[in-house]
Amino acid sequence: MASLSSQMNIIVEKTKNLIQLCEALQEENDLLKLEVQSLQVAFDTSSDKVKQLEDKVKALAVAKTLDSSEIDKDAINEKVLDTKRKINDFVREIDKCISLLK
Repeated sequence: MASLSSQMNIIVEKTKNLIQLCEALQEENDLLKLEVQSLQVAFDTSSDKVKQLEDKVKALAVAKTLDSSEIDKDAINEKVLDTKRKINDFVREIDKCISLLK
């Protein structure tokens, strides 16, 4: 009988451990869900910024064609290159967010 009682105690102890592990995993899961939401917001914000920058690039291209005689071409080329670099930086940041979401 003593061995049956000790076996029951072992089973109860293991069950308690499993319940604690399950609760810890649930908490971790909840935290990860919050992190995913936060990353989604950051991703959406970055996407909006990329869209705005793309619009600015288009506007610069239009301005360049309209006033090509009055505007310093080197300055525009430098601004366009700077804008492209910024867009590339945002795309890299978005890629990082996407990889984190996966």
